[in-house]
Amino acid sequence: MMNDIATAKTAQSRSICAENPTGAKGGGGAATDGTAAQAARELGQGWKVSPCLTLAPAATTTLAEITGPGVIQHIWITVDSAWWRKLVVRIYWDGEESPSVEVPLGDFFCNGWGEPANVNSEPISVNPRGGFNSYWPMPFRRSARITVENLTDEEREGFFYQVDYALTDVAEDALYLHAQWRRSNPLPYKEVHTLLDGVRGSGHYVGTYIAWQANNTGWWGEGEVKFYLDGDEEFPTICGTGTEDYFGGAWGFEKGPGVYADYSAPYLGMPQVITEGGPSSRSQARFGLYRWHVPDPICFAADLRVTIQALGWRSGGRFLPLQDDIASTAFWYQAEPHAPFPTLPDADGLEVI
Repeated sequence: MMNDIATAKTAQSRSICAENPTGAKGGGGAATDGTAAQAARELGQGWKVSPCLTLAPAATTTLAEITGPGVIQHIWITVDSAWWRKLVVRIYWDGEESPSVEVPLGDFFCNGWGEPANVNSEPISVNPRGGFNSYWPMPFRRSARITVENLTDEEREGFFYQVDYALTDVAEDALYLHAQWRRSNPLPYKEVHTLLDGVRGSGHYVGTYIAWQANNTGWWGEGEVKFYLDGDEEFPTICGTGTEDYFGGAWGFEKGPGVYADYSAPYLGMPQVITEGGPSSRSQARFGLYRWHVPDPICFAADLRVTIQALGWRSGGRFLPLQDDIASTAFWYQAEPHAPFPTLPDADGLEVI
């Protein structure tokens, strides 16, 4: 990212937030009414009058509408952690009717469990206490629209956000960011969890985030991640050797018997281990894991399917197919149009239980 920082730029920098909802040049901080109008009543215009939004119940709010060409460079969002699975982020490119990104807010930022976890990776950075940052480059040619849907019947005050972007030419070969969420809760016995399927067109897969709940006591990560590329049917072109191996760890992530070490690195990590005071190997332990294929994107020319097995151990040194709660977010770039996404579950289907 630092390689061309000294190169002259011709882009026009813009930013959208509650203080400048259109991103207009010279339009920031001009609000005369907003969520902090009372706090700023003695200071007036220009003094943090409208720093955040209030999300209406059971409604979709547009965070940003941008006319291109351009590229979204950074998104920052924060809201109370109890809402991270109650809000859904969607992003639409170039006037499309179906979103290219459709993910619960917390999962998009590698925080699927509603409990803050710091993430120190290149595309996603999460800082105390629930400061969500995305640095995924998001080019668009005609337009970009970002929305957030409140799935509840409650009003949500204090939704803070900022979208930083550049109005600039976009290369002919630039692809569009896509992200899709899926959940198996519980995963049926002897079945695999599908992270992504039905992708049509050419592009490259760039990342995985999984919020994983172990429903058995003991080790849960023997399963393989498989990438079926361009017509692969029974067997994949790319097959890993185990769950912890795919996420860059080894030997069960252990720092002691039955106790897992969390870690967060530029392209892979397990920044979240939730045990509520018990050993990491107990039933109902929860984990958050990410793997970014930024230096090693997985390219496909026609179609793509990605799966992961859930395997532990049973008596006699045999593998045990697990029935865990697995919620995954897959990230990839491709040309438009994209194939329709599966219908996102309702609020009950997203809920952390």
